[in-house]
Amino acid sequence: MAQMERSLRLVSLLGSVRRGSFNGAIARALPELAPQGVTITPLGPVGELPHYDADLEAVGFPPAVLAMGAAIGAADGVIIVSPEYNYSVPGVLKNAIDWLSRLPDKPFGGKAVAIQSGSPGLLGGARAQYHLRQSLVFLDARVLNKPEVMVGQIAGKLDAATGALTDQATRNFIAGQLVAFAAFVRG
Repeated sequence: MAQMERSLRLVSLLGSVRRGSFNGAIARALPELAPQGVTITPLGPVGELPHYDADLEAVGFPPAVLAMGAAIGAADGVIIVSPEYNYSVPGVLKNAIDWLSRLPDKPFGGKAVAIQSGSPGLLGGARAQYHLRQSLVFLDARVLNKPEVMVGQIAGKLDAATGALTDQATRNFIAGQLVAFAAFVRG
């Protein structure tokens, strides 16, 4: 008889604040695309974190930073879903990472991380992913290398009325990465 695999609790971190975000559509689809035994819960919005400031840190970490850090620390893994801005990571996501990196318990240290991105262009956010990987190396995160999810021409893969991710090939590909990520986390 096959051994039952342990359940996993993952969190998703969305690197966008735009209401109609293409990457938000990916992030919203994750719970239903997760394999059996895996739950995915979104973290709080990155836009709620103040700009990183060492003077603010000296006074005390903002509650939203502490809550996000605790949720990451308690999770089995993190899925970061982010657009690409100017060939790199959006400032709000970098700001969240900067805050989280300052927490004494280092929530990303040794944590399994998967990265996903979508873009109206052909490359699907590839350059942002590579910059994000550089930051995650410094944070000592364990990043899933393959399969990479970079959804190019994403606007045509969403329902125009609801903004939901409807392209079945894209949904299947993301679901495949989630299966690989679950194995990576359990590995």
